[in-house]
Amino acid sequence: MQPVDFTTLTAACSELRANWLPSRIEQVYQRDRYTIAMALRTLQQRSWLEISWHPQAAHVCIGDPPPRIPDTFTFSQQLIHQLGGLALVGIEAIAPWERVIDLQFARRPQESALYHLYAEIMGKYSNVILTDASNLIITAAHQVSQQQSSVRPIQTGQPYETPPKLTGTVPSLTESQERWQERVSLVPGGIKRQLLKSYSGLSTALLELMLLVANIAPETTTDTLNSEDWQRLFGRWQEWLQTLESCEFKPAWTANGYTVMGWGAVATAKDIQELLNRYYIDQINQQLFSQLRHQLSQKLNNILTKLRNKAQTFTERLQQSDRADEYRQKADLLMAHLQNWEPGMKEITLADFDTGQPVAIALQPDKNAVQNAQSLYKQHQKLKRARAAVEPLLLEVQAEIQYLEQVEAAIGQIDKYQTAEDLQALEEIREELIDQKYLEDPEYRSRSTNEPAISNFYRYRTPSGFEVLIGRNNRQNDQLTFRVAGDYDIWFHAQEIPGSHVLLRLEPGTVPEEADLQFIANLAAYYSRARQSDQVPVVYTQPKHVYKPKGAKPGIAIYKHERILWGQPQLIVKSQESKVKSQK
Repeated sequence: MQPVDFTTLTAACSELRANWLPSRIEQVYQRDRYTIAMALRTLQQRSWLEISWHPQAAHVCIGDPPPRIPDTFTFSQQLIHQLGGLALVGIEAIAPWERVIDLQFARRPQESALYHLYAEIMGKYSNVILTDASNLIITAAHQVSQQQSSVRPIQTGQPYETPPKLTGTVPSLTESQERWQERVSLVPGGIKRQLLKSYSGLSTALLELMLLVANIAPETTTDTLNSEDWQRLFGRWQEWLQTLESCEFKPAWTANGYTVMGWGAVATAKDIQELLNRYYIDQINQQLFSQLRHQLSQKLNNILTKLRNKAQTFTERLQQSDRADEYRQKADLLMAHLQNWEPGMKEITLADFDTGQPVAIALQPDKNAVQNAQSLYKQHQKLKRARAAVEPLLLEVQAEIQYLEQVEAAIGQIDKYQTAEDLQALEEIREELIDQKYLEDPEYRSRSTNEPAISNFYRYRTPSGFEVLIGRNNRQNDQLTFRVAGDYDIWFHAQEIPGSHVLLRLEPGTVPEEADLQFIANLAAYYSRARQSDQVPVVYTQPKHVYKPKGAKPGIAIYKHERILWGQPQLIVKSQESKVKSQK
């Protein structure tokens, strides 16, 4: 993940000063443990200033509105208590080349600041600290005790101390090429490494792009650069410093991230705020997605392994109980032939009542024939009772396995992060598993019941142009089937295979073609656990013939009056692959 360096922070603050000073603070909302959003209003516009102290993604930019779920963090409540209704009147760097900005708040423009909000954008040491006019700390996103840092503790009520000053040489426009080149090449080494060692205020991402546009490989050693190489590189160095002075930045996307210098651009960006907002939302979501998907997959795998072992045990006990009648028949035979028993016998062979075939009966030599028969009758009764007890338990475990395999299939379909909707679908699965008592997460905050209905289904169009909706998880499957589906729609699902519910939306009087039905059958097969198969049976019926059994878990449904098509998921796989190639 590309961290915000001094250049990026300077560019972001330059835009914020131009467009958002002065502005009134209307609201403060904490999105998560690392991010606050402050509602700013000017005479022309209103938006949310996002400040993040995330260890890998600390940044400051205008971001998206926060979600409509309760804010349970105290830091945001402390900020709105102090800053609500005040004006943001200044955004200043605390010192040249430092990645710490001072957001100043006063009752109105031109008045002295009543509060300072220091945003320290410094990687794993990032923090956000509120102080009063005399720089006493009121609150901090992350308090640092004396034990954690004797150099710079951050505690409520203590004076705010700025981070330790830079010790390295800082870049300067007045420095000549000869002095600059001498400093960088004093000790031979890779050019990127030497620039980083020689000057403060640089970042790896900035230098890689600077070297790219100067047509110099980052690994090139200083003693192999010729005079033309040095001149080209110094020209880019000067361009960078002039941009910092003029604040005429060029935000753009690069092959591996972003730039505010326009170097290595593969696509332009509307402005720096949109660039940073989109990049860090995607990067953090990607990180959360990978962590959550691994957590859910691992948890499900552990639970299913235990349930399958339990089901195997119950099945074996039922197989044993199938022998109950065999014990009773042997007891009957023994009772009918008491005269054939002799003391001390360990086994007796008697002819079967029906077939006349010899039946060997194991005996306990210390018991007589009647006692041995009674033991066999007892074994018969015990196995009969076991069947009555075990059968419902096996059915219960099998239903639980079926449900969790459905959840597992939904996670399998969301195999990589592409949009924020992918992360949301996984979060809905996590919430479902918490509701079903499979997961415990003390930090998890349930969504508000007032939240808008889920609508981020997978969406397709059939060859005739009809809309197709596909659930991403059990919650969406239930909503699609029992809330969204209309009288004229058609419902699809892989037959007896965990997978998504699929809905063909139809207007009254419209009839799908065979090609439409086959296309949807292919989709239903693709969004099922049988995605790797060549052919998959897919059922379809009207939504009114789909029911949810009483007390059934999310995503479970039964159906009737169904018809069957054979879906071909590999056709969808090929279609997806060709789509990705065309986008490249």
